[in-house]
Amino acid sequence: MSEEALFYAGTMAVKKSKKRAPAAADFRSEALAQALEKQDMAAVALALRNGNTVVPLIRPGARDDPRDSGEVWTYRDPGTGEVALLLFSDAKNKPANLPPGVGIYSPVWLRSFLSTHRELITTVFLDIAGPHPMQAPPEELLRALEA
Repeated sequence: MSEEALFYAGTMAVKKSKKRAPAAADFRSEALAQALEKQDMAAVALALRNGNTVVPLIRPGARDDPRDSGEVWTYRDPGTGEVALLLFSDAKNKPANLPPGVGIYSPVWLRSFLSTHRELITTVFLDIAGPHPMQAPPEELLRALEA
């Protein structure tokens, strides 16, 4: 039998292919990495508007439920209560002391997330631990995503 197994539902044969785990390259945005290296906010905005972004997750989404995208991790400053969203150009740039899960999200998701939580999120850090960190107010990123 081949790598694909046949499962029968009643009298209809249904092929169920094996899902491959995402490769490390799938959790990277080359355009965002290059924009951060140049420290060019216009290029960062363009990269966020046209490409995916790596986001730390408290809880990854269920693999068999496309509606479950996981639970995004944010940082709340214990002294001020301010909340920061952390975004990464590459999963390898996420500090080890953050939750181990990551997700890769589209510009549509990022715009929706920032819009939904605009009253809560006070800042956005991009590649906070380097190699080329940047910080931006969520309103500025929203303007870039909506342009």
